[in-house]
Amino acid sequence: MGTLPIVYNVANFQKPAPGNPALISFTDVTTMFHEFGHALHGMFANTEYPSLSGTSTARDFVEFPSQFNEHWAIYPAVFNNYAKHYKTGAPMPAELVAKVKRAETFNEGYKVTEVVAAAELDMQWHMLPASAPLQQPDAFEKQALEKTHLLIATVPTRYRSSYFSHIWGGDYAAGYYAYLWTQMIDDDAFQWFEENGGLTRANGDRFRRMVLSRGNTEDLAKMYATWRGKEPSVEPMMKDLGLAPAGR
Repeated sequence: MGTLPIVYNVANFQKPAPGNPALISFTDVTTMFHEFGHALHGMFANTEYPSLSGTSTARDFVEFPSQFNEHWAIYPAVFNNYAKHYKTGAPMPAELVAKVKRAETFNEGYKVTEVVAAAELDMQWHMLPASAPLQQPDAFEKQALEKTHLLIATVPTRYRSSYFSHIWGGDYAAGYYAYLWTQMIDDDAFQWFEENGGLTRANGDRFRRMVLSRGNTEDLAKMYATWRGKEPSVEPMMKDLGLAPAGR
């Protein structure tokens, strides 16, 4: 207790040619916000044991602070601070900002279907009992996707079983669902900020005190519900993806 953490982000953004400014894409900007979300989780940690500190949480929660932090990249009060012409300092034109926002929802239905199929395939493999006979990967994969109604010709499998490295050697065994689960939580959390005045010092301090500082010292679902005031909902994620029914 009382020991200040040392946290740093290392990125491999493209180095500019000599004499030229370092300009990065909006994807890289979002990545920077994402990784800084992990940094905040570590810097604001206030726990007794290092093994329970900061990002030392369950797989389906560790990405929550980082994915949540991505929302601030396009938040007007933050965006207007950095999205300026590198020569003139002029802010990005409103029509271009609108274009960037519209691009965020492009092809989301396809991408979500890919991730759901991968998560279901992962779960089907890891639900096999130890007594199950040796499986033929292609046949098992086809059967698993048919069973979950995700064998879709127009959305081919993102990860074939033979090279699905996340679930065989990447610590995501029976946990690939964490990507969508975490997205649901981070969108729901951002909705709370929008409902309560946005990016204010009071809101940030509350989030820091009740979530970022706690690491893995509490039941994570209960921690979230206590901060949010209720269980997370999928509706904010559907809205963020551009997949919510019209009028909602």
